[in-house]
Amino acid sequence: MPDRYDVVVAGAGPAGAQCARDLAARDYDVVVLETEAEAEFPRQSNKSTAGTFPSMMASFGIPDDVVMSYTDDVVLESPSDYYETYQPGAVLEFAEFKRFLVEDGRESGAEYRFDARVSRPILDDDEVIEGVKYAGDETVYGDVVVDATGPAAPIASALDVVDLERGNQAIGIEYEMENVDLDHPEYADLRRAMMLRLDHEIAPGGYSWVFATGEDSAKVGLCYIQNDRHREFAEDGTTIDGYLEEWIDEDPRFADAERIDGKVHRGSAHIQRPGRMHTDGFIAIGDTVPTIDPLWGEGIHKGMKSARAAAVTIDRCLTDSDRPTDADGLSMYDELWHEEVAPRMNARLLLTELLYLAPNERYDRLMADLRRTDDDTLERVNEGEKRAMARLVHLDDLPLLTKYVRERVGSS
Repeated sequence: MPDRYDVVVAGAGPAGAQCARDLAARDYDVVVLETEAEAEFPRQSNKSTAGTFPSMMASFGIPDDVVMSYTDDVVLESPSDYYETYQPGAVLEFAEFKRFLVEDGRESGAEYRFDARVSRPILDDDEVIEGVKYAGDETVYGDVVVDATGPAAPIASALDVVDLERGNQAIGIEYEMENVDLDHPEYADLRRAMMLRLDHEIAPGGYSWVFATGEDSAKVGLCYIQNDRHREFAEDGTTIDGYLEEWIDEDPRFADAERIDGKVHRGSAHIQRPGRMHTDGFIAIGDTVPTIDPLWGEGIHKGMKSARAAAVTIDRCLTDSDRPTDADGLSMYDELWHEEVAPRMNARLLLTELLYLAPNERYDRLMADLRRTDDDTLERVNEGEKRAMARLVHLDDLPLLTKYVRERVGSS
């Protein structure tokens, strides 16, 4: 008899592990296939800044044990100014967070197979997925297959469900550091804050960050999208490692800082409009879609919400004998994704593209604009509310808007 489950999940990241966790709690037979070896998990995939919000912790029952620090504020920096606002957050120890999800899912009944790289889907005579091949010639079958492998997307790509474009790929690097001056007199107090900096000298076409993990320790990193904007502002021959090293060398907050051995994280994700997210017997979740926040790169909460939307959809199909797991039966996932996971996605992507198109001096003005608006303006802008976005636009932004329209037309 073939090795068969209700649901097969590829990838044990936050999205895959949470989907398995939810389904196992509903007594479904779930197996998770993970590329890494269990003894080292998640050494290769420990790549997230792991900044998130208490709402995620509460919604998904995440314990305090995996939190490095709780923060009170979000700080935005420009080259010459900054803006701070009260926004509670949590900086996770990402590896411990991932291990918790695995162990909690196991306690609910999910099975995990490590050293199990998924290579391709197994299709029936009608070209509908019925299982996957993994770890060479091993096979496993399921009523529904979930791809949570991130940008690798071996199943979603083979099924032509997603099309992750190289021009929309963001790459990032982060150090964990100690002896960081988080209360330097020239800057905002970052001892209980997550800071994001818009500055093309540091991160051309992207942003950099400092997330406090203690009184003098922090996660310090940067990322950028490898697009036309990056090429316009970037220095020839400078790598992402080089940009981070330059920032650390020049910023006085890092004058006495030291990198913590073995705490260098690298990652990538795609920032683009999602296309298809499911087909017959198949759903893509997390960064496979992609799901990452287009503005600030937060992916944990959205990835977890996409996992839950998938689990709810699968549960609905498997508990209703009259509802097949074909594309129509699984279509509720797309509805939940656009309503609950990433509402107003197009507006937020528009803002993202405009933000990274702007020059450094416009970032300084943005800080002043934010200070003159209501305290909740940034939150409403981040949610893609067009009226709030309009409050931050000026007449002399017209050349920037015109340039954006030309680029969009030229690329279409």
